Amino acid sequence: MPNPEVAAVVVAAGRGLRAGGDLPKQYRCIMGEPVIRPGLATLAGHGEISAVQPVIHPDDAALYQPAAQGLNLLPAVHGGASRQASVCAGLEALEARHPDLVLVHDAARPFASAALITRAIAAAHATGAAVPAIAVADTVKTVDAAGAVTGTVDRSHLRLVQTPQAFGFAALLAAHRRARSAGRDDFTDDAALAEWAGLKVTTFMGEAGNVKLTTNEDFARAEAAMLASLSDVRTGFGFDVHQFGDGDHVTLGGVHIPNPRGLSGHSDADVVLHALVDAILGALADGDIGVHFPPTDPQWRGASSDRFFAFAVERVRARGGRIAHLDVTVVCEAPRIGPHRDAIRARIAELAGLPIDRVGVKATTSEKMGFTGRGEGMAAFANATVRLPWNG
Repeated sequence: MPNPEVAAVVVAAGRGLRAGGDLPKQYRCIMGEPVIRPGLATLAGHGEISAVQPVIHPDDAALYQPAAQGLNLLPAVHGGASRQASVCAGLEALEARHPDLVLVHDAARPFASAALITRAIAAAHATGAAVPAIAVADTVKTVDAAGAVTGTVDRSHLRLVQTPQAFGFAALLAAHRRARSAGRDDFTDDAALAEWAGLKVTTFMGEAGNVKLTTNEDFARAEAAMLASLSDVRTGFGFDVHQFGDGDHVTLGGVHIPNPRGLSGHSDADVVLHALVDAILGALADGDIGVHFPPTDPQWRGASSDRFFAFAVERVRARGGRIAHLDVTVVCEAPRIGPHRDAIRARIAELAGLPIDRVGVKATTSEKMGFTGRGEGMAAFANATVRLPWNG
């Protein structure tokens, strides 16, 4: 196998409520992004992986869809009553693709790096079954039922095992089917199941940062670590203006608002999203909306501006960054923005993958002065705060 075909199963069917709140932990947000998304994105963007198979709970489709939006993934399949059953469902879904190797990853480990995935593939290619592991740093004691110490364990042979775990696909699927036939549904990871099936499992170097988020304290530590790593804080400014023309509504922040006149423009003339796109691109020092979507290009005629906005948001993610806050001011005499403010905020937050309390929308008139005061058009001013990894 000089170039093995590699697939990945991402297990996200658990309930995971020990972390607190009313959402499964894989859909809780860290820095405005669902926990499940970074792992999916890293696997889907890895050059050696040809297919990523998510496995979700039947009740979580509405949570999963926005978390996976824009990623190159196979359609999600439903998991079972246990982690083992969910992995098996993912493997069965992949069988028709006949991959040579498969990686199994927990959705609650969002920080696995591309380098770790590369090591996993190389280790499975070399040995057929391999798991990432790190040495135990603390002293380990055995205790009795009353909590009294009964001994000290030699930690030199102990390892903490992580995911993604990597295997020959056919061998792992056969092991899962054998366990299912034997009525075994109690294995806590695929390495244990593979060992039971007689496969030799090796280890490769894991990552200390590849933590599994289980408790509320785990989430707090993870968010603090992410904030510390995203120390390059930038602010971008954007401005856009469009004149009124024919139509019966205006589109602001992706929300259609009834109005006797529409806004004229090459696309849908959404001044709010256009200003925000320029603000985000400005924070990245990455040109402006006209550079990436020139008005001379006919493919953008009448285009929905949420496409431009999604592009800008993805540019931030591609740099390993996060959008921290968005703020926009609309200048017009009409229509009145106040009744639609929260709908606009909610739509922008949805498109950006942010909590709504990180999106500000304000409106003002120009006191009957200038082109906006004369009712000739609308303008929007926007600021975007972006956090990026510090590169010196």
